[in-house]
Amino acid sequence: MNFRDEAHKVADLAADYLDRLESYDVLPKIAPGEITSRLAAAPPASAEPMDAILADYRTLIEPNITHWQHPMFMAYFPSVASEPAILGEWLAAALNSNVMLWRNAPASTELEQLVVSWLRQMLGLPETFDGMLTDTASISSLLAVVAARHAVPGLHAKDEGLAGRPPLRLYASTEAHSSIEKAAIVAGIGRHGLRRIATDEAFRMRPDLLEAAIAADRAEGAVPFAVVATLGTTSTTSVDPCAEVAAICARERLWLHVDAAYAGTAALLPDMRHHFAGWDLADSIVVNPHKWMFTPFDASLLLFRSADAFRDAFSLVPEYLKTPESAAARNFNEYGIQLGRRFRALKLWMQIRAEGVAGIGGRLREHMSFAQSFAGWIQGDARWELCAAVPFATVCYRYRGDDATNEAILDRVNASGRAYISHTRLHGRYVLRASFGNPRQTEAHVRRLWDLLREAASAP
Repeated sequence: MNFRDEAHKVADLAADYLDRLESYDVLPKIAPGEITSRLAAAPPASAEPMDAILADYRTLIEPNITHWQHPMFMAYFPSVASEPAILGEWLAAALNSNVMLWRNAPASTELEQLVVSWLRQMLGLPETFDGMLTDTASISSLLAVVAARHAVPGLHAKDEGLAGRPPLRLYASTEAHSSIEKAAIVAGIGRHGLRRIATDEAFRMRPDLLEAAIAADRAEGAVPFAVVATLGTTSTTSVDPCAEVAAICARERLWLHVDAAYAGTAALLPDMRHHFAGWDLADSIVVNPHKWMFTPFDASLLLFRSADAFRDAFSLVPEYLKTPESAAARNFNEYGIQLGRRFRALKLWMQIRAEGVAGIGGRLREHMSFAQSFAGWIQGDARWELCAAVPFATVCYRYRGDDATNEAILDRVNASGRAYISHTRLHGRYVLRASFGNPRQTEAHVRRLWDLLREAASAP
């Protein structure tokens, strides 16, 4: 294979895909198993020409994915890859650098340290925070929970496990992401060890109920050890009162982990930082650049106040990993579960340089403007209602009817292929969601969604 020639073809395919995005339905009209039935059931016995492989990609794969890059993809949260970051991803794949030790990845390691510092500065956080890049917020939060568990005085769970010890208690709101519950499972705390704290009318954790739960658990002989505050919850993007939660954690000597996976990017804008008051007091923070910072999946930023706390929790250095630089250089494998690690920093470094902080921030402002316009249309039509505040670029809304009506509206919009939206439940009601955050979106796309929704609501 002539790599240069084939690489040019792949570059053209990628560029053409971005150009023709809007010619595709956002959701492909296929049934489960349909793609499998059209692919070879057994691997080829001999080499196939790259032209045939790319032709199958073009006809079988590309048209039949759900198009997260499409400007009418407005479900869940945005996960959109900008062009400079795509180029960085390609180069990282060519380098194939395994960022586990400084010795086997010197430039990659130091670039990750630099990019973490850049992101910290962009978010307005103090120099006391260090960090690293992981794949997803689920893993970032898991690492934080394990580090918090390790920090419990006298527990020695790293060496001795949890058998025979008092039960641990982790706290998060009823609106916190399911990954926190999974972290409790993996860390040996168990689902019953996660205390879900009720929220107020704006879906924010209630500090008074948090304090009461901690006191009750201590009285029963359990060991409270960590709290997760969510700044930008999954359903509504509500913001827990982080400063109040941080004060409780300080009094109770508990680890504070902040999940700002989606909304944390908004802290690039100084006038949005009031939403994040108190997160500078956290022990660990997660923000996902692959959500609202236009970086290709996957890229999660895990920041920690004490690098030593993570190194103490995870460091395990067998003889074959010892190098002369171990005392002076950062060996990222000692700060988490993985030994092998992808070179994620390159795409972020290229993206930040190519777009600049002002360029990224300008896009965030535009998306928040879209959300405010959309929310205004909802509020201006008596047949519809807004179901939560809109602090960022996600809107929760519903048609003034029963759950079945709203579910039918969602199904009609999504089945059309012209847009993709998702739903949640708030106060027991079926609620529609639209999340804006694609740099290819314009207000015309937002207006198109509104037209589709009204059309779906009027259908017999």
